[in-house]
Amino acid sequence: MSGEDGVQGEKKSLWGMVREFAIIIVIALLVSWTLKTFVIRSFHIPSASMEQTLEVGDRVMVNQLFFNEIQRGDIVVFDDPGGWLAPGISEQYKPNPVLVFLGLQPADAGTQLIKRVIGVGGDTVECCDDEGHLLVNGEPVDESAYLHPDVAPSDVPFSVEVPEGHYWVMGDNRSNSLDSRYNMDSAGGPYIPEAGIVGEVFVINWPLERLRWMGGADPAFETVPDTPAG
Repeated sequence: MSGEDGVQGEKKSLWGMVREFAIIIVIALLVSWTLKTFVIRSFHIPSASMEQTLEVGDRVMVNQLFFNEIQRGDIVVFDDPGGWLAPGISEQYKPNPVLVFLGLQPADAGTQLIKRVIGVGGDTVECCDDEGHLLVNGEPVDESAYLHPDVAPSDVPFSVEVPEGHYWVMGDNRSNSLDSRYNMDSAGGPYIPEAGIVGEVFVINWPLERLRWMGGADPAFETVPDTPAG
């Protein structure tokens, strides 16, 4: 082999390596984009409305593929149905473009909220019985596993029937959560439509000392019947 052939061979080999590296990068970016768009996303907790379960500064991972239907007790991220967020709130959200690109921060979180599902379509949700418990389909719900001992299930009485295909949601910090109870007159109403659900929180992944699995059925709602009593 002549010296010229050797140089050409080296050039071809170098080009092949560059091409293979470029293909790997493109595939990795496509996989990352697919995951953060259709499978899982990371969200930052900006307010105290879900304390003590979720604290300000926590980062959570959200499952966007519903292998199981949303159940009572699930913590979900959802799009503002209309009028829940004060004017100007979405404009205050300034996502880091690098974190958005890496899938560590959503670009549209300024228009989304996070709450716990208390009632699903067809449920009757009421507050409260003589012991101060929420009633779902006539069954009292013991929420002591996620409510702070000093926080009442609700400071305001209510009784609602959740429309089919919708959810009634409440924050765990009941005295500091503008949830379904306080959006009766909002443009989008107090219920979250199925189409507005972004995903279900399944893990707290940051900070590391708060690493915690969030999936699985909530035992607080195990005794709730599927249809209202009576």
